[in-house]
Amino acid sequence: MFTIRLVTLLLGTACLVYISWASLAVPGSHGFYRFFAWEAILGLATLNLHRWIHDPFSWHQLISWPLLVISAVLVILGVRLLRVMGETDEDRDDVPLVAFEKTTTLITEGAYRYIRHPLYSSLLFLAWGIFFKAPSGLGVLLVLVATLFLFATARVEEGENLRYFGEQYREYMRRTKMFIPFLF
Repeated sequence: MFTIRLVTLLLGTACLVYISWASLAVPGSHGFYRFFAWEAILGLATLNLHRWIHDPFSWHQLISWPLLVISAVLVILGVRLLRVMGETDEDRDDVPLVAFEKTTTLITEGAYRYIRHPLYSSLLFLAWGIFFKAPSGLGVLLVLVATLFLFATARVEEGENLRYFGEQYREYMRRTKMFIPFLF
């Protein structure tokens, strides 16, 4: 079992490095911090994968499933809105961006009407959902690392968005929350 986990972690890390290569070359970019959040979530998944459907009606599983569903809904809605409304410009190069992030229009509809970072919020719910599959001491450490790096990612991206979108983004920040509608 340990070997399978180690191979899964190493292959997952290789994929994340490949996806994040440009961002890792620019420490301080939002993608730099996002890599470490992804890595912590991968660590959680590797740690808890064997417990995914074990004891499905336990208290921690009953917390986990709704968090994972919310995560899935947010990522689907967030990516869809970015692709449909974001007016992607492949030449945008103000920071290292994944293709669908290269938007030129500030999206303020759908999930973005209430929260500025539905995709990071999705990752936050994913991390906590995976943690609750099999809570443990190492799991607490990994989920807290993921949470801190997601917060750092969002803060840095907000600075990038302020530079790109200007006052329009500042106003948007005043009327929305970061991750959870009406709360935070």
